Amino acid sequence: MAHVSFDSSALKKFVHANELGEMQAMVTAADEELRKGTGAGADFRDWLHLPSDYDKEEFARIKKAAAKIKEDSDVLVVIGIGGSYLGARMAVDFLHNTFYQAQDPADRKAPLVLFAGNSLSSSYVYDMIKLIGDKDFSVNVISKSGTTTEPSIAFRIFKQRLIDKYGEEGAKERIYATTDAKRGALKTEADAAGWETFVIPDGVGGRYSVLSAVGLLPIAASGADIDQLMAGAAQAEHDYDNPDLSKNEAYQYAAYRNILYRKGFTTELLENYEPNMTMLAEWWKQLAGESEGKDQKGIYPSSANFTTDLHSLGQYIQEGLRNLMETVVKLDTPNHNVNIPEADSNLDGLEYLQGKDMDWVNTKAYQAVVAAHTTGGVPVMTVHIDREDEYTLGYLIYFFEVAIAISGYLNGINPFNQPGVEAYKTNMFGLLGKPGFEKIGDQLRKEMNENA
Repeated sequence: MAHVSFDSSALKKFVHANELGEMQAMVTAADEELRKGTGAGADFRDWLHLPSDYDKEEFARIKKAAAKIKEDSDVLVVIGIGGSYLGARMAVDFLHNTFYQAQDPADRKAPLVLFAGNSLSSSYVYDMIKLIGDKDFSVNVISKSGTTTEPSIAFRIFKQRLIDKYGEEGAKERIYATTDAKRGALKTEADAAGWETFVIPDGVGGRYSVLSAVGLLPIAASGADIDQLMAGAAQAEHDYDNPDLSKNEAYQYAAYRNILYRKGFTTELLENYEPNMTMLAEWWKQLAGESEGKDQKGIYPSSANFTTDLHSLGQYIQEGLRNLMETVVKLDTPNHNVNIPEADSNLDGLEYLQGKDMDWVNTKAYQAVVAAHTTGGVPVMTVHIDREDEYTLGYLIYFFEVAIAISGYLNGINPFNQPGVEAYKTNMFGLLGKPGFEKIGDQLRKEMNENA
């Protein structure tokens, strides 16, 4: 089978047979906007050919740096927020042992990769410092500007700890900066200090950056094979370059979710049946939400982890407001399987399952859920993946990236900007007393007092 396949067979109750074909003209136009750069946000399309057209010299330096980190560090602290960490975090979870963080270092065979700068929680940073303890560690700071509040605070803290432990010269050999090629506060500091630097490409937005140095260095340092990751993405780039909906399953997914959106299914749940795909959903939520939530429209991206969340969200999904659609990422061949043992008694009621394997049960649960939810009025799409490895993940990443880009153009928005992200920052700077934002802070405090 293909490394990724899209199944829309459960949509028959919700989408008429002719509707996909009726989308072809719009999909063809959206494809032209994307491929020829005639659509909004054309300057941020370099991710399209990143799997096949990337800086080979930098790629070699990434692998060399990852090898050095493996050699001299027990821990790699990756500092970034949003697209600067979600892709790498997703890949590390997807590609490694479910309990990767708890593994013995000898079994893990690579540094423990931890992520900081993705919140303002003091307890989170304190606990990470305690976890690192006296272990040898390095830092990969990821920021286009170097002035984003959350990662800047975390970097200042962990940079000082490196200096305290190794001295200025020793720290210099353990800091890797992934940033703008020419400008910005982090680039200026990195050049002055002599840190090794990697580039965030100008034409690649954060949520599309996992296949650049942003994601590749942490993923490689975790022990994963980034050559295979890029090979899978390159194959997907080749496979999804035809706008013909009968041949392009990524475009089918984009078209179907827009058909459903126009029918009132305004929230999409990305679901899985494997706990180590939880961060895949977090990465997808940024990709979809930041790309499509504009101009008072767009599909709201949410997620659920099954079968776990069937015991908490299942009631709402089955009988709640009928604005939900579901996309399941279904693993067809698990990394490992476990048989259900026989027992002397049947007190737990499992006699009918003894001797069966858990993945068989998991798959039957998936099939039962699809049947129940479609009967209950919830459309379900499935993205099948054949295994959890680097090649498949690269392919899956590209599937979602190109589908969401096309989906944005189908909905008449710029899928590559994020103007609304700055709103909270402006207010936060005012309340924190950042120079230049004093009036905003005064006004916010006045409003807060009036509403108290």
